[in-house]
Amino acid sequence: MGLLVYARAWRAGIVACGLAWFGPADLRAETAKPSTPAELIQQSAEPFGLAASSLSSGGLRDKWLGVQRRLDDEMVQLALCEGDRDGCVSPAALKFLDIVDDARLREGRARLGEINRAINLTIRPMSDLAQHGQIDAWTPPLATLARGGGDCEDYAIAKFIALRRAGLAPDDLRIVVLHDTIHGEDHAVAAARLDGRWLTLDNRHMAMIEDTDVRNFRPTFVIGQHGVMRYADGPLLADTSDNNSVASLVVSSLAGSATRPFERVD
Repeated sequence: MGLLVYARAWRAGIVACGLAWFGPADLRAETAKPSTPAELIQQSAEPFGLAASSLSSGGLRDKWLGVQRRLDDEMVQLALCEGDRDGCVSPAALKFLDIVDDARLREGRARLGEINRAINLTIRPMSDLAQHGQIDAWTPPLATLARGGGDCEDYAIAKFIALRRAGLAPDDLRIVVLHDTIHGEDHAVAAARLDGRWLTLDNRHMAMIEDTDVRNFRPTFVIGQHGVMRYADGPLLADTSDNNSVASLVVSSLAGSATRPFERVD
């Protein structure tokens, strides 16, 4: 019954995620380190096969550092609850541990799919403005689960941490920010590498899509164990003739849903 309620809320509330400050002017404000050969990430290492360079400053880097600081406390809470579930005082921690435990029972793609499905059904789509009273707020997984709602980056962060605790190597996990060229908005997804291929875990649909099959999105930033990086300019991932593309899935899921205008902090 609970899953049915979440599923209905998930389907009814699927909207494009406005990462508020990712407007064009704000992208220019991000400062990348000099693109020397030693600092430039090899093309094959990142999702979408594009080179990326580390950011030394900027709003996205600040947000991610803020999440990491809060994650330190959440990891302590998870450790305490994992060692004494009966004495755990955090329902969010217990829920997160259950998701991870269920995923550990599976292997390969099924493990990734279990976490993608569970997080999508557990978190209700909700804007940061409605939930936090501000346009863009990034929260770690236990804070998101405790509130019960979040937007695209909150889903992506929760999946990123859950996959790591389920046994995936840090080098095989990313959070990727994409620009939706159809709706003019930015969107965040988790990405996991399996058998040398990157799969995207998106809150907008249950299917996990390989990065090479993503259409009508432009990768802009990637977050992983090396910190926050900005993608080098690359080709638009578009093929309007592909009826099985991510864009087709997104457009069909958005049918009948109201999308809000792209917002950013000036």
